[in-house]
Amino acid sequence: MKPSRIKGKREQITIHYSEKKVEQVISLRSQVAEGENVFGFCHIFASLNDTFVYVTHLSGKETICRMTGGMKVKDDQDESSPYTGMLAAQDVAQRCKELGITALHIKLWATAGNRPKGQSALKALPHSGMKIRRIEDVTPHLF
Repeated sequence: MKPSRIKGKREQITIHYSEKKVEQVISLRSQVAEGENVFGFCHIFASLNDTFVYVTHLSGKETICRMTGGMKVKDDQDESSPYTGMLAAQDVAQRCKELGITALHIKLWATAGNRPKGQSALKALPHSGMKIRRIEDVTPHLF
């Protein structure tokens, strides 16, 4: 809505109307029978500078939720810590629960090697209540 203006002789009064935004919560749970798991792919990318955790549909074409370690801290040097990877994984797990996803297939891409960054993000998912079906290491090897 546009604000309406009421003009007087010497003054102009502007009235602003606030629009309410309604956020629709989408759930995948209503389409599935009780007791069945709803799966998604969780991609964990642990680089030297940051940790990315995102969940996609089983086809991999649609991203459901995404979080990085840099989104959880204010200081640049803390982006690469294992703690931020854990926080990012916990937020992704919480969002997946809201949408009705109960189990994950995990693809781990750790260019930093077998280090605590990717491991802490991986350990945080079952602690947040997600079921893990499969863990796959998709790190490219150069030999």
